Amino acid sequence: MPTASVSLEKIVEKMDLKNLTPEIDISKKRVVTSEINRPALQLTGYFDHFYAERVQIIGYVEYTYLEHLSRETKVPVYEKFLSYNVPCIIYTTMTEPDEDMLRLAKQYQVPIFITEQTTSGFMAEIIRWLNVELAPCISIHGVLVDVYGEGILIMGESGIGKSEAALELIKRGHRLVTDDVVEIRKVSDATLIGASPDITRHFIELRGIGIIDVKTLFGVESVKNTQQIDLVIKLEEWSRDKEYDRLGLEEEYTEFLGNKVVCHSLPIRPGRNLAVIVEAAAVNHRQKKMGYNAAQELYNRVQIQNSLMKNAQKKEQ
Repeated sequence: MPTASVSLEKIVEKMDLKNLTPEIDISKKRVVTSEINRPALQLTGYFDHFYAERVQIIGYVEYTYLEHLSRETKVPVYEKFLSYNVPCIIYTTMTEPDEDMLRLAKQYQVPIFITEQTTSGFMAEIIRWLNVELAPCISIHGVLVDVYGEGILIMGESGIGKSEAALELIKRGHRLVTDDVVEIRKVSDATLIGASPDITRHFIELRGIGIIDVKTLFGVESVKNTQQIDLVIKLEEWSRDKEYDRLGLEEEYTEFLGNKVVCHSLPIRPGRNLAVIVEAAAVNHRQKKMGYNAAQELYNRVQIQNSLMKNAQKKEQ
């Protein structure tokens, strides 16, 4: 699998950075890790264990330290630091590089940017964003919709009715994330984020009709760009010989990129309203996350009823 990377141009645009070195071509520069480095030790001359492939951030502490150094001390450190070919340097908290740093950055082709954000706030935001952009990613066949805030991934064989179910959900006020192809990113050991490929975003394919633009037909409130995947519903042809779960006491799971997601297999028969069933599944899943399990509640009631009946029988004897 090729190493994930994100272009420096995209980072500049997303983080709203001001470029102090427009002479340097950043179109081919890419960042390959979401880790960030504050080069405090490097600016003192210590370069052991220096992670040069990371975005380098100089905050107010580093800036004030450099201000107290003489030019004769700073320039050699700058040269060694920039010679590692770091992807870029970002000054935060309204600080700016001195003339020597700018001159040497142009010489070594290292772009320098500034942001008005505080160092801690900026680091938290860029790490969060890079984690998503650089997360392991796979593409699967399916439909992803936001139903009552729950990300429902609908899967099944081609032509079984996934897109039709999504369209009905959209008409009922829910939001489409992607149809046909779902790009799944693992942003943590507990979180999977689904999104649409750029080329098919907001489109649905309906057999017999063709391609429709959901955003144009139903408005911007009917679509969403990304959504956490909370529940998987697998549509399958109903089989008389197969037994289906009728209580739901034990959860079934499916796995993507090492993360497990709750999965329900839904048999398809003529006359079943898929949209209503998906809505009920979404609300029931949300209720379970809040601590209430209807199947467990029914089971407890049955157990209590059986216990009462046994006690009554003993008394009669």
